[in-house]
Amino acid sequence: MNVLIVKNIPMEGPGTIEDFLKEHGIPYRIAEISKGDMPAAADDHTHLVIMGGPMAVYEMDRYPYLKDEAKLIEDFVKKDRAVLGVCLGAQMIAHVLDARVYPGEVKEIGWFKVELTEEGLNDPAIKELEIDGSGKAEVFQWHGDTFDLPEGAKRIASSEAYPNQAFVYNSNVYALQFHIEVTPEIIRQWFEDEEDTDRSMEMVRHAEEIFKDYLKRAEGFYSNFFQ
Repeated sequence: MNVLIVKNIPMEGPGTIEDFLKEHGIPYRIAEISKGDMPAAADDHTHLVIMGGPMAVYEMDRYPYLKDEAKLIEDFVKKDRAVLGVCLGAQMIAHVLDARVYPGEVKEIGWFKVELTEEGLNDPAIKELEIDGSGKAEVFQWHGDTFDLPEGAKRIASSEAYPNQAFVYNSNVYALQFHIEVTPEIIRQWFEDEEDTDRSMEMVRHAEEIFKDYLKRAEGFYSNFFQ
């Protein structure tokens, strides 16, 4: 096993994904594509992880490295290798699978509950995110864009505001609008420049309150994805 992690911007790193790989001795490489470090193909990597970023799929002319990222994702998918996309990474996967990516009606920033669909509850990886048999997962969100469900993909998580919260394609390509990789410290860093300090402090406080259980569920997902 050999994992390639692609960062779209320096501050949106792999968080607990990297912690999991370190703990289990799984080889990995982090590519900083905004700094020109762009792998051309899957090569000997078995898994691809695409992180988030504030840019949009439809801004590829402004961020041309996203075009190369799309080619990389396509290469992994064609070679039937495992792919995980988080937030922007999920939107990039949807784009590669010929689905439309576009601005949503509202921005989701903070902690939200999402419903796991029947397909999600039957998926060994995504089911690990379920809270106590409730059929729901509590996740951290920071996005304003959404996507249509690609042809052949299964919707595995949904919400009223964003019906397509997550999908799986070919049983090994996962697209998650939400961030399962965050820690309280990461959330604190993301809110450093926010003017609403009361709101940001509440986000961090809640993260600290639920992190032990949040991490356990995330690690359950990682165990299945990186098997």
